Amino acid sequence: MNNIQATKIVERAANLPLYLHAYAFHLNMRMEKILPEDLLDIASQQQLKGVKIHVVDGESQSLRHASDERLEKFAEKSRQLGLDVHIETSASDARTIDEAVKIALKSGATSVRFYPRYEGTLSEVMEIIAQDIQYIKAQYQHSGLTFTLEQHEDLQSHELVQLVQQADFPQLSLLFDFANMINANEEPLEALAVMGKEVTQVHIKDALINHEGEGRGHTACISGEGELPFKELLLQLICLGEDKPQVTAFGLEEEVDYYAPAFRFTNEDKNPWIPLRQMSETPLPTSGLEERLNKEIDDAMNQIMHVRNILGELHKDAVAILKK
Repeated sequence: MNNIQATKIVERAANLPLYLHAYAFHLNMRMEKILPEDLLDIASQQQLKGVKIHVVDGESQSLRHASDERLEKFAEKSRQLGLDVHIETSASDARTIDEAVKIALKSGATSVRFYPRYEGTLSEVMEIIAQDIQYIKAQYQHSGLTFTLEQHEDLQSHELVQLVQQADFPQLSLLFDFANMINANEEPLEALAVMGKEVTQVHIKDALINHEGEGRGHTACISGEGELPFKELLLQLICLGEDKPQVTAFGLEEEVDYYAPAFRFTNEDKNPWIPLRQMSETPLPTSGLEERLNKEIDDAMNQIMHVRNILGELHKDAVAILKK
C-alpha cells in the first residue's frame, strides 16, 4: 500500500457500499425458507447499503413470479429501509433482459446484472454478445437503470473490456467477481489490472482452485479459508477511481460449496470453443438439509463480519503508512 492508496482507504473503507447478495442464501431460497423480502430485512439489520437479488431467487416466491402489487410493495419496503436494489439475471438475450428490466423498474431497482451463456467459437460468441449489448442500449439506455456485465468463468478480461469499450454505452460497465476469472485461466490480480478501468461493481467471495488438466476450476469456500488474494483484491478495488470511488457496490456473495469447472485452457487456439453452460447453482445436500440451511445462514453472517474485519485491517494499515 502506497501513500495515495492509504489516503483512499482512510477516506473510503469505513463507508464501503456493502450489499447483501441473495446467493449467500441460495439453498435457503431454493427451499423457500428465505424470500426476497426477507433479504431486505437482513440487509437493514446488518446496516448494509442494499441487496442484489436474482429474478429466480425464492423459486415460486421469486420476483419473477411476483404480481405488480407485490413488486410495488417490495419497492416501497426497500425505500422505507433506505436500501438500494440490484436485479440479477443469467443470460443476455433480449427475452431475458426484458424480463429483468421489467422486474427492476417495478421493484425500484437501480441496476441490472447479466452475463452471456452461449456455445460456439469465441469469435461467434463475442459477436452475439455484442449484438445483445446493442439491444440493451437501444431499448434501455434511457430507462434510468445501469447495467453490469459480469465476468462469469468463460470470457477473459481483455475480451470483456473489448465488449464494453466497443459498445459506446455509458450505462454499461463490468462486474468483477473475486473467483470467476480462475475458470477462464486467469489470475485474480492480473484480471483486475486488465478490467479495472471498466469495473463499477463487485461480487466478494473466496475459493479453492482446482487444477483440471490445462485449465483450472474453482470451488467456493468460507471467506478467509480460500486461495484468493482476498485482502489485496479489496484494497485494489476500493482504490479504483481518483476523485471518487469507482466501485459503487460490493456484493457479499458467500457461496460455500459452489463449483465451476475450467472453461479456458493454456493449450487452446486463438479462437477456442466456448461450451454451453447452465446458470449457477449449488446442489442441495443429500442428507442433513436442516443443518446445512442453518450453516448457510451462519456462513453468510460470518462473511459480513470477515469483510468488515479486513476493512478494519486495511484502515489500520493505511493509518500506519500515513503516520510515517
